[in-house]
Amino acid sequence: MKQTYSLKEKSKQLLVIFLPILVTQLALSSMMFFDTVMSGNASAFDLAGVAIGASIWSPISTGITGILLAVTPIVSHFLGGGQKDKVPFAVIQGVYLAIGISLFVIVSGFFALQPILNRMDLEPVVRDIAKGYLCALAFGITPMFVYTVLRCFVDALGQTRMTMIITLISLPINVTFNYLLIFGKFGFPRLGGVGAGVASAITYWCILLIAIYVLHRVEPFVEFGVLKRLYHLSLSAWREQLKLGVPIGLSIFIETSIFAAVTLLMSQFNTTTIAAHQTALNFATVLYMLPLSISMALTITVGYEVGAKRFRDARQYGLLGVGTAVGLAFVSGIGLLLFNEQVARLYTNDQAVFELAKQFLIYAIFFQLSDAIATPVQGVLRGYKDVNFAFIVAVCSYWLIGLPLGHFLASYTSFAAFGYWIGLITGLACGATGLFIRLLRVQRASCRGDAELVCKT
Repeated sequence: MKQTYSLKEKSKQLLVIFLPILVTQLALSSMMFFDTVMSGNASAFDLAGVAIGASIWSPISTGITGILLAVTPIVSHFLGGGQKDKVPFAVIQGVYLAIGISLFVIVSGFFALQPILNRMDLEPVVRDIAKGYLCALAFGITPMFVYTVLRCFVDALGQTRMTMIITLISLPINVTFNYLLIFGKFGFPRLGGVGAGVASAITYWCILLIAIYVLHRVEPFVEFGVLKRLYHLSLSAWREQLKLGVPIGLSIFIETSIFAAVTLLMSQFNTTTIAAHQTALNFATVLYMLPLSISMALTITVGYEVGAKRFRDARQYGLLGVGTAVGLAFVSGIGLLLFNEQVARLYTNDQAVFELAKQFLIYAIFFQLSDAIATPVQGVLRGYKDVNFAFIVAVCSYWLIGLPLGHFLASYTSFAAFGYWIGLITGLACGATGLFIRLLRVQRASCRGDAELVCKT
């Protein structure tokens, strides 16, 4: 990261940080994409089982990842304020926190998984695949969360290209083990959807080991000495990270759990509907990587400028990022409208699933527009360390508006399963509106708070 003096320089710096993050996020989401696509080509039961398993795991993993994302603004503020010596301690405390949380999740899952699955109206074979997928994935939870902390440190330095390289190296590992274990190639057992979980766990360990090597051997990471000294566990440092990270994690959990809840509610419909819904939701998740990557880049750039008390620059980064996200949303929406059939065919050879998935994908277009505003705005607010309001907005828009409306439309109108998607779109739109209003107020307050700042609002 470096200080910029014009909109052109800011655009260039944001692009340099954003593009590697986008490639990284696409590669990471591709793991779930390949899990879903390759499982779907094994059988509709494997696709449905992985869909249910992913729906249970996704809100948990993304919520906890959100807690750990607090490391990014913390490190960005230290760097912007010229306090590099405090960075290693913050990162190590984040690693400790990641390990502690991962162990808690594993133990909780051991007792809670079977009762959750038993309460769902699933075909026995789908239930068994979902359980096996999650049990296999559990072996990769700890390395995944620890890597998240290390990645936050690397990204906060503006070195997003390095996390891109690490992820690109690991992606072929995931695809290869998926091929070997899902389909039972070259003497490996044919595990179907469960094999996707095993492949993901192996991949997470590889990512962590590569990241550790980079921090020990590659500049500029070596000069920070991260992982060279094991500090004593600090409850005060944990408290600071949790104070910032818990609202972030809860906001992400609320948002992702609403999609998981809808998928679980879809269990009232047949396997074909579940598979088609998961197809559209999975592809929508891939497109979501655009605003998400912009959001993460904005947290880094805005956090750096706020740490240096350059609030006018922070405001410019925010507006630039949100505008870019909206433009990309229109482009991706047009692309999905034109290539609807080709996308659906990627996921399944089942004609019934294919026809229904095409219809679900149309609704996914409208997701992009709301996400293009809400997600980058959340990234900007995290750069300001303003995280509590986003949690409140998430609860109201998704659980008090989106899900009740979706349930009503699905249960009492002819929209049926599509009613849930209409509810989700409505909730996302309400959330985007509330967050954008909050951003404008935070930016104005920051400008007024600096007596030497000339800022037009």
